[in-house]
Amino acid sequence: MRVWINGKLVPARRAVVSAFDRGFLYGDGVYETLRAYEGVPFHLMEHYARLRRSCAGLGIRCPFSLEGFRRALVATLRANRLKDAVLRLTVSRGAGPVRLNPAGFHHPTAVILPRSVPSPAKRERVRVRGLSGAIVGVRRNSREALDPQIKSVNFLNNILALREALRAGADDALMLNHAGQLTEATTANVFIVRRGRLATPALDAGLLEGVTRGLVLALARRARVPVREAALLPRDLLAADEAFLTNTTGEITPLVRVRRANKAWRRIGTGRPGPLTTHLQKLFQQEVASYIAGERARQG
Repeated sequence: MRVWINGKLVPARRAVVSAFDRGFLYGDGVYETLRAYEGVPFHLMEHYARLRRSCAGLGIRCPFSLEGFRRALVATLRANRLKDAVLRLTVSRGAGPVRLNPAGFHHPTAVILPRSVPSPAKRERVRVRGLSGAIVGVRRNSREALDPQIKSVNFLNNILALREALRAGADDALMLNHAGQLTEATTANVFIVRRGRLATPALDAGLLEGVTRGLVLALARRARVPVREAALLPRDLLAADEAFLTNTTGEITPLVRVRRANKAWRRIGTGRPGPLTTHLQKLFQQEVASYIAGERARQG
């Protein structure tokens, strides 16, 4: 594997950053995860816009123009001979004196890590089988403590939640805010379906505005599916006919059973991916195909 670091592609064994880097010392940085299909980074503009917003939120200079962002991602794919891949881009404030004060750091560190996606057979098994989730006691950071729209590398809140979920035998954690409302999973947004209507927690509950979340909302509205962004409680999830998680790497992943603390597992709907979830998965794949065709036409 070859890793992109500050404009250079280097072998994985030489992919190192300074011990004085603030991303390592303080979690002082941001990241984006993109999916590439057939060598084309998907929804590049949306990820770039969020990267810039995250950098601005921390006062870090974004080291990329939009075209520079695209070139770096495509170069990483080509250097690793990857077509279908996940690309993790990290931007830290950079290296310098060991102090909490962030002033005076003008040279951010940028790293792109590529990895292959799971095999089609494995992805299909997850789409058919679905995932389980545990509603955990670890609460989502409040918006007043850390703006969830900053996609920060400081992920300790989510790691603690995932540890609790794994101990409960679940695939992922479902996190509540301090008002007891659903927010998101550790790396994904949450959707529920009830009587043909789609719902997802509103942003003011304290969750990241996922790129895939936005796409799913757009696809549903285009298909004339009733949609609402609202305050949702655990009981709304437990009463749902269907549920699913959305993120860049998993796309649309069915959520088929849930538990709280030490309580028994509760099946969501039939315990299998529901019809609206399956329909949205198909619409998503059509959107991917359309995007790839459009990008290839644009680039000649």
